[in-house]
Amino acid sequence: MSEQRNLVLAIALSVAIILAFEYFYEIPRRQRLAQQQAQQPVATQTAPQEEARVPGPGAMPDLGEQLPETALRSVPRAPVDNPRVSGSVDLVGARIDDLVLDDYHVEPDSASPRIRLLHPAGTARAYFAEFGWTATDRELKLPGPDTPWQVVSGKVAPGETLVLRWDNGEGVVFEQRIGIDSDYMFTVERRVINNTDRPLTLYPYGLVSRRGTPQTLGYYILHEGPIGVVEGRLHEIDYTDLVEDGPQRYETTGGWLGITDKYWLVALVPDQREKVTVTFRHVDRNGTPVYQTDFVRPAVTVQPGGEAAVTDRVFAGAKEVELLDRYEAELGIPLFDRAVDFGWFYFLTKPIFYMLHYLYKWTGNYGVAILIMTLLVRLAMFPLANKSFRAMNRMKQLQPEMMRIRELYENDRERINRELMELYRREKVNPAAGCLPIVIQIPIFFALYKVLFVSIEMRHAPFFGWIRDLSAPDPTNLFNLFGLLPWDPPGFLHVGALPLVMGFTMWLQQKLNPQPADPVQAKLMNLLPVMFTFLFAQFPAGLVLYWTWSNILAIAQQWFLHRQMEREEAAKAGRAG
Repeated sequence: MSEQRNLVLAIALSVAIILAFEYFYEIPRRQRLAQQQAQQPVATQTAPQEEARVPGPGAMPDLGEQLPETALRSVPRAPVDNPRVSGSVDLVGARIDDLVLDDYHVEPDSASPRIRLLHPAGTARAYFAEFGWTATDRELKLPGPDTPWQVVSGKVAPGETLVLRWDNGEGVVFEQRIGIDSDYMFTVERRVINNTDRPLTLYPYGLVSRRGTPQTLGYYILHEGPIGVVEGRLHEIDYTDLVEDGPQRYETTGGWLGITDKYWLVALVPDQREKVTVTFRHVDRNGTPVYQTDFVRPAVTVQPGGEAAVTDRVFAGAKEVELLDRYEAELGIPLFDRAVDFGWFYFLTKPIFYMLHYLYKWTGNYGVAILIMTLLVRLAMFPLANKSFRAMNRMKQLQPEMMRIRELYENDRERINRELMELYRREKVNPAAGCLPIVIQIPIFFALYKVLFVSIEMRHAPFFGWIRDLSAPDPTNLFNLFGLLPWDPPGFLHVGALPLVMGFTMWLQQKLNPQPADPVQAKLMNLLPVMFTFLFAQFPAGLVLYWTWSNILAIAQQWFLHRQMEREEAAKAGRAG
């Protein structure tokens, strides 16, 4: 049995297991969860809390679809600035709605535009975070989306705090103090000063609102959309789920909630000691969907002449694994690293990420890190692979006898199988021995694919030469002679130089293995390198690099073992003579 045939069987088995898990476990689990949510009352708190509503996704005034430059000039703003981000806070509504990530660009070229994460209200892609107060007393004037806040002092920068104030004209003063660390975590303190002669009962809230449904890769490939950790459990909610199923509401002590993209995250982090009500919701506004994730904290009572303050946080930036882990440890944010969709093989994917990241720090190149990691994996499997290669070489030696059995009993398949099994038993050969190294590599393959696909650290990571982004497919193409012809072939004809090398190494490795006795099967096996070349051409270049280098190491190992077995056979012949 050739290693390529084992590879196909292993991949087919892995896919079957994944599909079976999805069909028999995940789909029924999601259906049960949806039924439970449908049977639960929409609100789970007492009547006074039920009336303390957070501004919904449709609460913002409809300003049309302004250009971002126009929206940014239309209202007064306070700057946001640290070594990694730049932007501003909208002083009408005190929204954090203008944020550019200075370390990241749209294209690998550093001259390309930087990534804009948050967009002002009134633009086609409005995306912002907002904190405020709500109350059951409908007569109480509270700050809202169109409230003009006054700057008291400071700015949003590391070591500094922007202090905003608004007086409702009825004896109640509201303040917001907004700060940011040297990365992506904002801290927002809200303060209420009660100068009236009666107590006030207020409910602090925070929300993230997003206008329009962004283009996603699909739930089964990568989760993008509403996300949160509620009572220690990760919830990943698809945009279409909110549209079709309506709001989803939970209660939790500790956790976080927000909206995630492939590489970016905007997440509310309420006080981890407080029990909060979390809601994921959607509305259709003039034909445009608006999504919102929000939380409401327990009631705060402010006595006459007194004041009260609450503090929450919001993360808005790149999903850097080490940074998320640091926030999880320092701020006690549970499962914050799960914002990165490492998939079902999380237990394997994250260690592989950290191995690559450590090797990158040592070498300065993620491509070199992949090469070293592949070598380490091959070394770890060296004894097992040697056993497998010995079994395959022994099978190769038995090929003439296997052909004789097939020809002798060509009309009796049952007899053929019985004679072959007897031959394997007599010669102490396991025909499936070559499968085990491949089966072990399949989870590593999927885990590395996830690391390359979802990790911001791999985004735009160059190797050498023409490979400028290991997370994207090889940009060259055989069918336009690698750029010599002025033609852009369709996607299915995109075959770069690195996948061609991978296909060649696969073909060469196949020639070193015993060939199938069945001529039809042999022809199909000969087509495998071509099929895999086209398949891998669509994969990230880093993954193709891993598989190509793994093939080269396997060929070297097979050559070494073949020479060793020749010496052993020669020694046996010498002793016999």
